[in-house]
Order: sequence, then structure tokens, then C-alpha cells
Amino acid sequence: MPFMTLPALPEEFQRVLCVVAHPDDMEYGVSSAVARWTANGIEVGYLLLTRGEAGMPNPPEETARLRLAEQQAACAAVGVEHLTVLDHPDGVLVYGLDLRRDICREIRRFKPDVVLGSSFEVETPYGFDQADHRAAGLATLDAIRDAGNRWVFPDQTEEPHSPRWYLQPAFANPTHGVDVTGEPLRRGVASLEAHAAYLAALPGHPAPADFIPKIAAMGGQAMGVEHAVLFRAHDLQARPEL
Repeated sequence: MPFMTLPALPEEFQRVLCVVAHPDDMEYGVSSAVARWTANGIEVGYLLLTRGEAGMPNPPEETARLRLAEQQAACAAVGVEHLTVLDHPDGVLVYGLDLRRDICREIRRFKPDVVLGSSFEVETPYGFDQADHRAAGLATLDAIRDAGNRWVFPDQTEEPHSPRWYLQPAFANPTHGVDVTGEPLRRGVASLEAHAAYLAALPGHPAPADFIPKIAAMGGQAMGVEHAVLFRAHDLQARPEL
């Protein structure tokens, strides 16, 4: 079978909500795509489900304040102005109605065309995924459907909203890519560099400028461009193929 390059993700949307568990989760490559989107006039919001207080040796409240400041700097690097941070407990994030309710509320409030969530697979090409990531990913998937049903969480004052697209960063079996060659990649690297104190607390962590371009270069090969971020894209309003 001949090699087929991945198609570009159609940028036929105006607003994207990215839902992740921790400060820094968006910055491991995906933020380069965000930098491209915001440069093209697309509004992007981040919803962080925890403050990341369990991610450093410092006392939790000190860590939470530090990581929030670093996340704000990371957002500024890629043009994200809408940042919401919840206070679910870091490290022991629980999939359930409380988490779905909070994500549903933000979807109804922000009214995105696209929701980007994390993977909920146990095993990835880089090892077993962290439990908070899996809980966040599955709760996000379910909250998308919740948000469109007025009889689910009817106490919320925001009107129901149904996003058109659901995206996941794709380590395997991607369907689309976003070309981040040039300035978007540079801004994506800068967004991870903004988490300087957090990265310094991780022994042996490689410099963002060393490994983010390498990951993007692998994505670029799949698209036939220099650097790309790959996604699995689901059109939630498409009719099922029979």
C-alpha cells in the first residue's frame, strides 16, 4: 500500500476549549498548534482541572501558586487569554459526576466549536499514562455529550451547547495534522520553557528546545511538512457510516 500523508485539520472553527489535568499538560507539543490557531484569529481557552500542587517537592500551596504563574506565562506565549483553573486534587483526580459537571459547565460557558481532551488510554508509546490524564480524558469525552443535554445538570444556568469537533492528541493512529513549522513551533517551545521551576524539579528532564522540535518533526513526516502536531479528530455531527 502506498504511503499516504495525513490531511491538514480543517480550520473551520472559531473557538477551541482545551481540557487537561495539570499545568504544563498543554505545553508538551500541543501548544504549538494553539499558537497557530490564535495567530489565525481563533479563540482558545484552557480548562485545567487541578492546580498541579502535587507535582513538586515544595509545600502544595506554594507549588500551586508557582505553577499557576508559570501557566499564565505559558498561555501568554501562545496567545491564550482565557484560562480557568479548578481545584480538584492533583494526583488523585477522580472520574465521576463532579468532574463531568465542572467540565460541562465550562463547555456551556465558553461555547467552543472544538473541545480538545487528553487520551484516556492506559498505555501509550511513551509508557503507561498517568491516572489524572486518563480521568480527565474520559470525563471530557462524557462532558461533551452532557453539555448538549439540558436535562443533564439542569441546575446550571448556562444554556446547553454541543461542540462540533472532539480532538485528541494522537500518539498513534492520527487522522489529521496541524502544520506548526516556524513561528508556531517557536512559541510552543517557549510555552514549555515558561514552566522553568517545574521542569527544574524533574531530574534529567531534557530542554524543551531539544525535544519538542524532534516530536514535531516526526509529526511533520506524517503530513509532509517540516513540523506538525497530530490529532485524532471526530466530527460529532457527522452521520454514522453504514
